[in-house]
Amino acid sequence: MTSIDSSIDTPAGTEDLRTIDLTVGGMTCASCARRVEKALNKVPGVTASVNYATEKARVSYAPSVAPDDLVAAVTATGYTAKLPPAPKSAETIGPNESGATTDEVEHDPAAALRTRLIVSALLALPVLILAMVPPAQFDFWQWASLTLAAPVVVWGALPFHRAAWMNLRHGVATMDTLISVGVSAAFGWSLYALFFGGAGEQGMTMGFHLIPERGGGSDEIYLEVASAVTVFILAGRYFEAKAKRRSGAALRALMNLGAKDVAVLADGVEQRIPISALAVGQEFVVRPGEKIATDGVVSSGTSAVDASMLTGESVPVEVGPGDAVTGATVNAGGRLVVRATRVGADTQLAQMARLVEEAQTGKAAVQRLADRVSAVFVPVVLVLTAATLGLWLGNDASPELAFTAAVAVLIIACPCALGLATPTALLVGTGRGAQLGILIKGPEVLESTRRVDTIVLDKTGTVTTGQMSLIAVHPAPGQDTGRVLRLAAALENASEHPIGRAIVAGALAQGHPLADVDDFASTDGRGVAGIVEGHSVVAGRRTWLAEEWSQYPSPELVAAAETAEAAGQSPVWIGWDGAVRGVLVVADTVKPTSAEAIRELKALGLRPVLLTGDNARAAQAVAASVGIEEVIAEVLPAEKVEVIKRLQAEGRTVAMVGDGVNDAAALAQADLGLAMGTGTDAAIAASDLTLVRGDLRSAADAIRLSRKTLATIKGNLFWAFAYNVAALPLAAAALMNPMIAGAAMAFSSIFVVSNSLRLRRFAPLRRTEPV
Repeated sequence: MTSIDSSIDTPAGTEDLRTIDLTVGGMTCASCARRVEKALNKVPGVTASVNYATEKARVSYAPSVAPDDLVAAVTATGYTAKLPPAPKSAETIGPNESGATTDEVEHDPAAALRTRLIVSALLALPVLILAMVPPAQFDFWQWASLTLAAPVVVWGALPFHRAAWMNLRHGVATMDTLISVGVSAAFGWSLYALFFGGAGEQGMTMGFHLIPERGGGSDEIYLEVASAVTVFILAGRYFEAKAKRRSGAALRALMNLGAKDVAVLADGVEQRIPISALAVGQEFVVRPGEKIATDGVVSSGTSAVDASMLTGESVPVEVGPGDAVTGATVNAGGRLVVRATRVGADTQLAQMARLVEEAQTGKAAVQRLADRVSAVFVPVVLVLTAATLGLWLGNDASPELAFTAAVAVLIIACPCALGLATPTALLVGTGRGAQLGILIKGPEVLESTRRVDTIVLDKTGTVTTGQMSLIAVHPAPGQDTGRVLRLAAALENASEHPIGRAIVAGALAQGHPLADVDDFASTDGRGVAGIVEGHSVVAGRRTWLAEEWSQYPSPELVAAAETAEAAGQSPVWIGWDGAVRGVLVVADTVKPTSAEAIRELKALGLRPVLLTGDNARAAQAVAASVGIEEVIAEVLPAEKVEVIKRLQAEGRTVAMVGDGVNDAAALAQADLGLAMGTGTDAAIAASDLTLVRGDLRSAADAIRLSRKTLATIKGNLFWAFAYNVAALPLAAAALMNPMIAGAAMAFSSIFVVSNSLRLRRFAPLRRTEPV
């Protein structure tokens, strides 16, 4: 289980700044987000980033700035802003940094849009049929169409008109301006034709044309354009809102994983309390099938813990007294008593949610470019609309044709898709990563994963388990294997050395009881000695047994030890009563999934390099077992950074995977840092990607997901730009009916969001080896 320290949220050199997430209301396009961001950044001491897809403004501000000043800055632009509410007790374990609770998360913003869309569609359908099917045009059908279309244009399109008016008061134009002007122009022309032209006369008929006709007169009405465009845009907004909600489903699911209450032990009596009342140091009971309420350490009991919902790891982990457990994981076996070590916003679950939300709020460089384009796009379109109208009229075209072309330009040019291209893909990709135990710190990380060609792997704890294990026991001729192991384990049981613990664990696993030790003594770095079962037992280095105890091994034992050393393993010699009786072999074992992970990394075009402070023989043995050809061994922690710099100087783009404190500097130096979540907080803080599971295969999954997300972003942006570039000339050339333009514009937004949602189906590769 991992611990993700909250200190990683504060960038170096910004310790005095405070960070807050504002919920911004009223934004309808990327240019709205750009306006809010610009207004916030004008406040002295404030740096803000506004995300249209998440409707959040992440604001870093100096202590001299009051949060209410931030709200006032947003309100002055015509939008709304809410400060994070205080967390509600027992609503959710570990609320995100913005304080969102379950009730707020479950609110469906698309409900009002759905009602408006349904009513408008029912009214607009007869208008569309009457305009498109001449045989259905009875006497005075045009007045019936006006009766049906008026509520659609006035009430159905009210959100667009209201936003356009608000923006006009502040001297700006947005996407809503384009829609409102286009719909109002179509409706206004129709009113003129009905009341002052010949369109209101009995027996008037009208045909439908995908491409506007060159002729025409004041008997043409555009009620079907005004109503149908309104319905199409409402439909686009509705499906966009639904899709955006689905995009954030992974984060909401992560936030709601936690338990709602907990059974606390007080003087041996269980008392159920809300999770918000749980304090560090309290003990609580977790029965089979229950969620572990918060991060803690097992005080008593043994069980298997299912962490699949939190990390994606399918195999339950066995835990017992002294083992760390993580909140929101499920107790799949026996009864546990756990002592709480972290609660509330300090838990791993809360910090994971915060990391994911921060990544979703951030902006990639390509998104900032799209935002700048959107900010100037609307004024340019208004100028282009006026130019289209003037050019057609100046070329002796009918007013109807000029008007049709101008309205088509207004409608087709709305930059919705442009504003949604990056944030929706980032929202879905980071959310899916969280479900798989992959935390992407920010959008800039995605670009790094595309360029990486070399991946440097720390050995201990990354490729290997980081824990010594007993590999073999070789008795001297005439000695019993079980007795050698039993006496060695009894002696080492009094030692705290990792090698000694490995021998003890191996003996216990084979069912050997541990005898008491008398007169125990330890010689630092060389060996231990004591009295076990009446024998004077010594264990340690071969040279120590020879020099201090005059005990020498047989040729058979020397051969066994040399074979172990050639494989990168460590021999431990044991003797008693004046003679060497055996040699035990321990080693830092390779994780069973590491070899497959290396194959997957190679398949991604990456060149793996093993980097370790261990001796070259041990490093080469580990590298050979997992398929790594390039090994850099016997490197001090400070030298790891120099190795990364040297590789970068060779023209390589380097990713680094590590888990220890001594890896933190190298992770920061690398072009892409990946920290194993089972490692230290320092390593996690220095990394760009955090792999919550201790499985190296997650590194390949993380790079695949990041590259897939980046490819989706670029595909979305290409579609959004290409759509406007291709469609605007058609509209200006009067080759597109405004109604078709409205449908195409709505479809472009739906396409971009739906394309992003495909990332929800991202899955790790099919694997045959057990985790």
